[in-house]
Amino acid sequence: MCGITGFLETTHYLTSSQKKSVTHNMLTALTHRGPDDQGFWIDPSAGIVLGHRRLSIIDLSPQGHQPMHSACGRYVMVYNGEIYNYLEIRKELQDSGVTAGWRGDSDTEVILAAISHWGLEKAISRFTGMFAFALWDKKHQTLKLIRDRLGEKPLYYGWMNKTFLFGSELKSLRKHPSWQGEIDRNVLALFFRRSCIPAPYSIYKNIFKVLPGTFVSVAQKDITKDTNSPLEPIYYWSAQGIVEAGANEPLGNTEEGIISQLDTHLRNSIKGQMIADVPLGAFLSGGVDSSTVVALMQAQSTQPVKTFTIGFEDDAYNEAHDAKAVAKHLGTDHTELYVSPREAMSIIPNLPSLYDEPFSDSSQIPTYLISKLARHHVTVSLSGDGGDELFGGYNRYLWGNRIWGKINGYSSSLRHVLNWGIKALSPKAWDSVFQFLDPIVPKSVKQRNPGDKLHKLAGILMSKHPQEMYLRLATHLDAPKSIVPGSEEIFTLLTNSKRWANTQDFTSTMMSLDMTCYLPDDILVKVDRASMGVGLETRTPFLDHRVVEYAWKIPMHMKIRNNQGKWVLKQVLYKYVPKELIERPKMGFAIPIDSWLKGPLRDWAEDLLSPDKLKNEGFLNPEPIRKIWLGHISGKENFQHHLWDVLMFQAWLMDQKRV
Repeated sequence: MCGITGFLETTHYLTSSQKKSVTHNMLTALTHRGPDDQGFWIDPSAGIVLGHRRLSIIDLSPQGHQPMHSACGRYVMVYNGEIYNYLEIRKELQDSGVTAGWRGDSDTEVILAAISHWGLEKAISRFTGMFAFALWDKKHQTLKLIRDRLGEKPLYYGWMNKTFLFGSELKSLRKHPSWQGEIDRNVLALFFRRSCIPAPYSIYKNIFKVLPGTFVSVAQKDITKDTNSPLEPIYYWSAQGIVEAGANEPLGNTEEGIISQLDTHLRNSIKGQMIADVPLGAFLSGGVDSSTVVALMQAQSTQPVKTFTIGFEDDAYNEAHDAKAVAKHLGTDHTELYVSPREAMSIIPNLPSLYDEPFSDSSQIPTYLISKLARHHVTVSLSGDGGDELFGGYNRYLWGNRIWGKINGYSSSLRHVLNWGIKALSPKAWDSVFQFLDPIVPKSVKQRNPGDKLHKLAGILMSKHPQEMYLRLATHLDAPKSIVPGSEEIFTLLTNSKRWANTQDFTSTMMSLDMTCYLPDDILVKVDRASMGVGLETRTPFLDHRVVEYAWKIPMHMKIRNNQGKWVLKQVLYKYVPKELIERPKMGFAIPIDSWLKGPLRDWAEDLLSPDKLKNEGFLNPEPIRKIWLGHISGKENFQHHLWDVLMFQAWLMDQKRV
């Protein structure tokens, strides 16, 4: 796992010595992603510079050093990621006689050999893994930027003056002397809708992200052209196509056969991702996804797998005891760390630099903490991300169709009455009601913060169709223009229904959108920046594209059954872990931002939300923000998510001024 960066420019803009100095600065900004080694390559005649920071995982020798040249001499590459089937590809190439010999044992060399032999698109289609790489073609004088199928690894690019920049993180681009970095107000408004910034956009004008499953191409002659729009993506793998193929060709096997085959697919994925020349472990929350990953790791390991869990003092947010029980049953080498609120909050000042652009999924805090814990013991950690999107784990999948079926029959006036009735009590008051009813509420339906969930339900009552209901669920702020004056609506995959996969039912539509939007733009960003911030590589076995393709062929009734999600995945897990250790309400990886903002974080928030400060900065409208803040601290509403969005932008903006 590594960090990559570089630029393509008009050939006489910087001298060779200046290019070396600039590249060094850009690479230094990525040291956390690759603390073991660095290298760069410059072709003055072509104006191309490639830079690389290395976290050594496979082939720790100097033979894995990058930038790396192909044996044929045509290509030069910098690469971030892991190709889990590189040994198979290497053998196939070797058997075909296209390589006279290998310089080392790295997957980087195999990638270059495969591209040289099969061409770029055919080679990528054979890769199983996570990757983002930049490939310079000397013959055609073109630079190609390639990103993995599900978007596990980040890759930014864009234009500043007559320079085309690219890199794993924005902080490397900001070190180039051409950098201007004007905040895009339209994207800022989009951030307040989503709490993250979806590809292909970035917070800056003229800087974009490569879309998952695509590559883009730019030539030296192209860098002076119109730079207001992202490059046209070339798809080598289509998530939409996979979803539609699964809907049209569901598996016809018996349930036992499907469960057995899923077990095999997951075992193979995990076996491939356990290959490393450094210590390896796994995150373990005790939930279905991480427990499945750990169970299948342990089943294929002769030594106890190293597992890691973060615990909290507040029982409502603590899963450490559940993880410990699973670890004990499986016999893992388990490490847990209980974190106080003070320790958790101490991470907040680091978040703006860590995430590089506004990002406000508050589970970023425990994700960083568990990554930091794991890094003390291992260099690679497997995680269970992707299980919810593939197997129906989120609550909205369970009740989305059912709720729509009910509210669709209600008149507009009745919906208004229900909306008013729910919001007549604050979330805190509803929590008290449910606490009173706790003895008679079945354990299987109990939820953390039921008042918040009721208020979310109230918000979707006015939906005119199921698509609008989903968009309301996926939206933090309905009218971001009220917060960001002068901004305009930007269309994304989430808001352009013409680009949605054609599925058999609305639950599949929600799962598809979560896989193509929420997963790469939020979940995977959160995990990548938190883990790489401490020099830890994370791997996600559920996102092996073969697992993804198989999962979308599994009938929905095997994913959601008896009002519970992930039924088929649980059947795999129950082969290794007793049911009673797993069956409990879904918690998620959350922290009590609500109470922190009213207590220990109040002074910090008051400063960042100061009307005078907001007005002077000129990006946000102070009046609605003040109204939200006062409503929250009064306890009448729980605006923790809206406020965290604003606070993370404000903290990021302050950090930019210090850079």
